[in-house]
Amino acid sequence: MAAPTADWLSSRPGGVRLSVKVTPRASRGGVQGVEVDGRGQSYLVVRVAAPPEGGKANAAAIKLLAKHCGVAASALSLVSGAGSRRKVLDIHGEAELLSSRLKTLTDR
Repeated sequence: MAAPTADWLSSRPGGVRLSVKVTPRASRGGVQGVEVDGRGQSYLVVRVAAPPEGGKANAAAIKLLAKHCGVAASALSLVSGAGSRRKVLDIHGEAELLSSRLKTLTDR
């Protein structure tokens, strides 16, 4: 297994794992970059217009990240944080390609 590319993104067998902070009910959706919390943990910040009820914000975040990664939404799975703003997601696919695509989102 490759070394982590950043602490919000790590390679794993069959894909990557990423830490995400989702902001629901945002006026503008999109990936906003990386944010570091008070404990030093970093997260990819994702804003979605969907409300947090009934998993709608989770589904919108997965759809948005799938689009940016060039994979089907079914390639993403929620590992933890279903009811929290901070989530851990697995993306199944080629780790190097996915890592490259995700890192370009933070370089804007």
